[in-house]
Amino acid sequence: MDAFSPNQMPHHQSSRSRRDFLARAGGGFGALALQGLLQQEGLLAAEKSAVNPLAAQASHYISQAKSCIFLFMDGGPSHLDTFDPKPKVNEFAGKPLPDSVERVITPMGVSDNTLLESKRKWTRYGESGIPVSDWYPHVGECIDDIAVIRSCWANGLNHVGSVCQMNTGSILAGRPSLGAWVTYGLGTENQNLPAFVVLLDAAKEPPGGSRVWGTGFMPATFQGTRFRNGDSPILHLASPETIAQTQQRNKLDFLARLNNKHLETRSGDTQLEARIASYELAFRMQSHAPEAVDLAQETEETQQMYGLDQKNTKAFGKNCLLARRLVERGVRFIQLYSGSGSKWDAHSKIEKNHTKYCGSTDKPIAGLLKDLKRRGLLDSTLVIWGGEFGRTAMSEQGDGRDHNPYGFTMWMAGGGIKGGQIIGQTDDFGLHAVEDRAHVHDLHATILEAMGLDHTQLIYEHQGRPERATVNEGEVILDLFG
Repeated sequence: MDAFSPNQMPHHQSSRSRRDFLARAGGGFGALALQGLLQQEGLLAAEKSAVNPLAAQASHYISQAKSCIFLFMDGGPSHLDTFDPKPKVNEFAGKPLPDSVERVITPMGVSDNTLLESKRKWTRYGESGIPVSDWYPHVGECIDDIAVIRSCWANGLNHVGSVCQMNTGSILAGRPSLGAWVTYGLGTENQNLPAFVVLLDAAKEPPGGSRVWGTGFMPATFQGTRFRNGDSPILHLASPETIAQTQQRNKLDFLARLNNKHLETRSGDTQLEARIASYELAFRMQSHAPEAVDLAQETEETQQMYGLDQKNTKAFGKNCLLARRLVERGVRFIQLYSGSGSKWDAHSKIEKNHTKYCGSTDKPIAGLLKDLKRRGLLDSTLVIWGGEFGRTAMSEQGDGRDHNPYGFTMWMAGGGIKGGQIIGQTDDFGLHAVEDRAHVHDLHATILEAMGLDHTQLIYEHQGRPERATVNEGEVILDLFG
């Protein structure tokens, strides 16, 4: 055989012997194994299919956040009494708004009512000195990791439309939830748990029910999976003792063959595709999920950090601790509801209402932030706090506050967010967002940005129309990233 100079070496050389062939072919098997490992770690995009619709996908660009925990205060927390102090409210308490303040439409028509005094005491925390009320002292200790957005605004007046918009971008039902968009865009980094999990602190669902973590016009595979309250968050995981794992596997394989054969005649049946995928996931969860939800594995110190030793913080604390365990296991998007069923809706007796619900969430949320940080997970986990809207400075029924979508507060921490800062502001009475206004679409664009997704490029074709999570609107709040 003629010799080749280095510049003449061919791209392919024939094997000289059987031994030479086996040596070269064997070297390729390492690449196959590497490819599989990279896919599992989310470093190499896998191909989506009906069998594997949640395969990890490449993000649009490198981001710090790999997971998101959305702490949803269902019913509308009062920004005036938590993270946005307004001395003018107390100065004008018992009087109507000054004529210079634009009146707004509220559900209960309180625009001309007198103002209700805020009884909160405020403390400046951390090096940033951001004020936080005495309803959230534990969260205040974490304020240097938190970016407070005081200029949020939305379009809905009532709970059903407003909860729907904060979750899906629209006050009208029928669009995919934010968690579904994230799951669609990024897939999952784990094979044994759902990619999108929903945790409620009560049996009652939020307004709109499961649609607010649904997929709308997208395939049902991307919807959230609700974990239940109590000692068994996932129902029916354990097989009967009389059924061995091999028998269970054989039954599922047979069922999969029948379903896939049926699917061949019903192309585009996303419900059936989701059912096929859910059977496979359920089988894998039988081995892995019991360990993931077993909070008894945590130390007593950790459980106390989340408030599991106190009656008023136990329910939400368990969900916060479970959220951290799910993040550790590669769950992509986790939404925790506090006061599920609009329990934060303080049209009357706001002191009693918010004392209860701030008290039940303060220590668990702070525990979550501190625990994520000490485990090195906060940088890769975006944490969001807020509700569907805020509340008015004007009194309702003498001791309550009405809905206020015109200006309210949310905050973000971790996941590349620059903490210890305030973004935007409302007017002197907390009624209107007046500086660096952040609409729900802006919030969603920013959350997607933190997760490595460009909201203008995250597209799902529906009936010939390119649909986006931000409904063709929204701007990323760049100041949040420093």
